[in-house]
Amino acid sequence: MVASNSFGAFLCEQLAPLGPVKMRRMFGKTGVFCDGLMLGMVRDDTLYFRVDDQARVVFKEAQSFPPLNYAKKGGIIDLAFWRAPERLFDEPDELIAWARAALAAARRVAAKRERSAPRRTTKPRSTRRRHGRPMNPNPRRAPG
Repeated sequence: MVASNSFGAFLCEQLAPLGPVKMRRMFGKTGVFCDGLMLGMVRDDTLYFRVDDQARVVFKEAQSFPPLNYAKKGGIIDLAFWRAPERLFDEPDELIAWARAALAAARRVAAKRERSAPRRTTKPRSTRRRHGRPMNPNPRRAPG
């Protein structure tokens, strides 16, 4: 379930020291974005921070909770988002430290995706069909 409006507003206020934080509903959850990167997700008004190998040390306390997951084809798929302990909402400086670590993880994930994405070369499209006749530029009108 997506974040409630009140929880989303609360998170944006708490995470404001990071910069402009935006919430976007997606896949039945709510993504938490800063600088165009998803640093967290919310499900049922529970915050989950993005984790990668380098951030695991910061998020060690969160390992006691199951990660954000979803069911697919009879199995459970764990995502790289770990639940933020409730105590962080009473400790704003530590909440921001966790959020910065999650944002750094999001940057590393984005950089890794950019490096591994195959470069696409676009081929110019022909205006002629295989049999040599020009393609109809307006498919609603029959060629004359």
